Amino acid sequence: MHDHCLIYLLRHGATAHNLFDPPRMQGRHIDEPLVDLGRRQAADVAAALARKTLAAVYASPMKRALQTATVIAESHGLSAVGVEGLAEADVGRWEDRSWDEIELNDTEAYRAFRADPVAFGYPGGENLGEVTQRVVNSIDQVAAEHVGQHIAIVAHSVVNRLYLGEVLCIPIAVRRKLPQDNCSISIVKWRPGGSTVETINAVHHLASH
Repeated sequence: MHDHCLIYLLRHGATAHNLFDPPRMQGRHIDEPLVDLGRRQAADVAAALARKTLAAVYASPMKRALQTATVIAESHGLSAVGVEGLAEADVGRWEDRSWDEIELNDTEAYRAFRADPVAFGYPGGENLGEVTQRVVNSIDQVAAEHVGQHIAIVAHSVVNRLYLGEVLCIPIAVRRKLPQDNCSISIVKWRPGGSTVETINAVHHLASH
């Protein structure tokens, strides 16, 4: 019996906001479904995980994550389970805006956030310390129920970066440097006494896109 839970941690498939150039933030309140590309990505990542033995598939309750998770779960005869604590960060007044636009039009708040996103969170939304805490608690809770098993978790770019950075002991302010492409796979070996990151942002299964 293994002493760990193997987590396939995924970012959801592409939405319209992801495909803007530059991309615009969706946060928690813009709850878009997947676009055609996102559905193809979800099918590809489901195919990549089809031969794995998954005990459960969990997801953020937001449409883009739950839709992606459902495609994966169905190939294992499972249902995707929504977990509130895995929802994307509330980005406050920066919703529906690109980082370029925020830097230009909300410069002071932008600079404060980049320097210390725990002390200075998303204006009118969460700070990254709060998001980290709820995400870590949620993942710890579900992983603890699956020691000796493999599970998939489908969440969001900010959520996944914060969690991976926590396991890697990377300061919160620089976790944005961890890549999280749509439908990428990161692998975490979760243990109660200390987890390890095995893979970050694997995208080979998406080569056709």
